[in-house]
Order: sequence, then structure tokens, then C-alpha cells
Amino acid sequence: MENEILNVQTNNVKSDFSKVHDLTKGEVYEEISFDENVSKVISKKEARAQKRALAKEQREKQKADAHAEMYFENDAQARRFAINRRIKLFCIYFFLTIAAFFTLVPFYWMLITSFKGYDELIRIPATFFPMEPTFDNYLNVFSGENSILMRYILNTIIVAVSTMVLSVATTTLAAFAFSRLEFKGRDTLFAILLATMMVPGEMMIMTNFTTIATWGLLDTYIALILPFGTSVFYMFFLRQNFKQIPNELYYAAKVDGNSDFKYLFRVMIPIARPALITVIILSMIGSWNAYIWPRTVSQGENMKLITDGIMTLFSNDFGGDTSNIKMAATTVVSIPLLLAFAFFKKYIMRGVSRSGIKG
Repeated sequence: MENEILNVQTNNVKSDFSKVHDLTKGEVYEEISFDENVSKVISKKEARAQKRALAKEQREKQKADAHAEMYFENDAQARRFAINRRIKLFCIYFFLTIAAFFTLVPFYWMLITSFKGYDELIRIPATFFPMEPTFDNYLNVFSGENSILMRYILNTIIVAVSTMVLSVATTTLAAFAFSRLEFKGRDTLFAILLATMMVPGEMMIMTNFTTIATWGLLDTYIALILPFGTSVFYMFFLRQNFKQIPNELYYAAKVDGNSDFKYLFRVMIPIARPALITVIILSMIGSWNAYIWPRTVSQGENMKLITDGIMTLFSNDFGGDTSNIKMAATTVVSIPLLLAFAFFKKYIMRGVSRSGIKG
């Protein structure tokens, strides 16, 4: 009798565990065989395939309806429309191909030259692919007297990061003031700042150099950072992005008793994060590629940036061609910029689209 009662209780436990209720999804999972599991997986795949086919059919139907909405008086008019459309597409793709060609050829030439030896470098006619590739140029970039290149890279990183932080801070505050705060002469002052964008930066080099020299800041990091601590273009860029944010958010924040700085850091900056990332990347790229101003204020050998350092470090006093070593050094210092653009490309595109700037 006791064994029968134990068997009944065991069967009840098995029946209780045969169905497991998922409270989160409201589903019941039953013990099924392997074949039933396989059939369920196949049925799910078939359902997904049918759903994709239905979506494709709907897209084709929408496309057909769009074409049907076009009214043509006769077949000749429809053929002319199709021919004109193909011509326009051909012109667009042809122009894009030419632009891509002129953009990529310098990178290709830089890369193949960095793998050429001296004999192949001076060969006439020039080769468009290294016949005997060598990595000696990359080894010579950081060996011997060229080891100071690491110092130039460190200087460039310090200047780029410092310039980026200072530029982002000043342009963000200025853009917030010109987009949200109400004060007398705001539009006039902003118009004057925009007018300075018409003046080439090279025209300000002598006045900036005289100021830096008078303050005794030559051959210092301050001289390399201070003139690029702000940018009217970044200010305009962020202002246009901030103006896309509804004013109701600002008024609601003021009603709740929030200060302007609290609203800026908790609302506007998170919303405008793609634009800020764009400013950060462009600021660092500008500092990384700067040449004229660093060469003007860097009198000594230890304060040069990477662009000026490459030009002076790998020059040959005896008239020999060192383009292969220069191209190897240029390839090395170009990799960080290419990686930065590859990882943050979507933020740059999103920031430009939100700011309303085209072209």
C-alpha cells in the first residue's frame, strides 16, 4: 500500500514538471521529442521565410504603384523619361568615380612608395607597384636619429587633446549662449563672428606670432594650443544643432528651477552628442594636420609637431631622395586618423545632418 501511494506521488510530481509555466511570457513548454523540436524549428524558419517573401512582395508592389502613378501620354514619352534618368545616373556615378579616383590615388601612391627601395624610387619611368617590397623604410622611421619622431608624436597628441578640450568647452558655451540665451546685441555679435570666417587664417599668423613672442611663449605648448582654443565654424555648427532642440524643453527646465548650466549638461549636450563628437574629431584632425603655425612658433627641435617633424627629420642634406622614408612615416601617422574616421563616421554624418548644413 505504501509503495502504491509513493508511485502515485511520483507520477504527480512528473506531471507537474512536465509543464513549465513561463510567467514572464505567459507560455507553456511541454516535454516533446527530438523530432517534434526539429519540426518546430523548421516551421519557424518557414514562417520567417514567408514573412520575408511577403515583405519583398509588398516592396515590389509599392514600387510598381509608384511607377504606375507616373502618367505618360505615350510610350515614346516613357522611353525618353527612362533614357534621361539613365543619363543622369551615369553622370552622377561618373562624377563620383572621378572624385574617388583623385582622392584615393594619393593614398595609393603614398602606400606603394613606402615599400620601395632607393633604386626603385629613382627609377624612370616610375613603377606603379613595388617590384621588390621592403619594410626597411618602416624600420628606419623609428631607428637611430629618427627616434625623435616618437617625441614629435607625443607633442602632437598633447596639443591635439588639449586643443580639442579647450575648443569644445568654449564653442559649446558660446553656441548655447547664441542659441538659447536672450541678450542685447546677440544677433549682431554673432554676425560679426561669422564675418571673421571670411578672413583666411594665414592672414592672422603674423599678428598671432607677434602676440605670442611678446608674451615670451615661443617653443611652448601654450603657443601651439592657445590660437586654436576656439573656432567660429564649430560655434556656428553647434549653434545650428542646438537650435534644432525645441524651446519647450528649455522652458520646462526653467519652470522646474534648473539653471542654464544644468539644462545644458543634462539636456542639450546628450541630445547633441553626435554634433559634439563631430567637433571633437574635426578638432583633433585639424591639430594633427597643422603645419604652418607649429612651424612658425616651434624654434627648437623638441617642440615640433609631426607634420613639421617629418619634413625636417627625413630631409637629406646631400640631395638624395628620401621620399620612401617620408611616405613610410606619413603612413604611420595617418593610421590613427583613418581609424578615428572609420569608427566615428556615423557620428560625423549624423551630426552634419542634424545641424542643417549641406554641401
